[in-house]
Amino acid sequence: MIDLAEQINAVRRDLGTRVFGPGEARVSTISQTYDADVEDVWDACTNPDRLPRWFLPVTGDLAVGGKYQLQGNASGTIERCDPPKSFFATWEFNGMVSWIDVRVAPEAEGGTRLELEHIAHVDDDLWAQFGPGATGIGWDLALLGLAGHLAPGEPAVTPQNADAWSVSPEGVAFVRAAAQRWRAAHVASGTDEETAGAAFERVTAFYTTALEG
Repeated sequence: MIDLAEQINAVRRDLGTRVFGPGEARVSTISQTYDADVEDVWDACTNPDRLPRWFLPVTGDLAVGGKYQLQGNASGTIERCDPPKSFFATWEFNGMVSWIDVRVAPEAEGGTRLELEHIAHVDDDLWAQFGPGATGIGWDLALLGLAGHLAPGEPAVTPQNADAWSVSPEGVAFVRAAAQRWRAAHVASGTDEETAGAAFERVTAFYTTALEG
């Protein structure tokens, strides 16, 4: 079983910007090292038979140029793929298009590091309202699911019990802890404490209300 405090601490979260497409984009990066080899982590992230066991069911053509659909969530097009190292795809959700850049690499001290960059042109007002936690918390939940999938034994959180777990005291505490870490990344990127704190409160309320609903 995954220790949730250890899981929060195992994840690295960074924020930055880059010129991408029509202008400057915000880049949220999340990463974690898993006690598994590169091929296993890659397969877990790209095999349509394994994805539903820790993330979401996926349909479509999982090849370069192919379109995918995650059940009840994002869709997109796979633009680049270099197995078992990386893939790059659009992330289309709620009428907005962003991009994900996923990289898998061995660590010098053992294990495999999964790093995901979420690249998006985000309206300044929306960013000020919810901050990086708007998407970051969801990615934290995904990395938690992957950690349980790759660890030996029965995972505590699976797609089948995720809804019930998310509204439990343990699930709400995890969401709040992840939101706190994104708040810290927000401040580290240059945002003042008051603005980052207000965004943290709003995004935490949004996630916990949505989960409870």
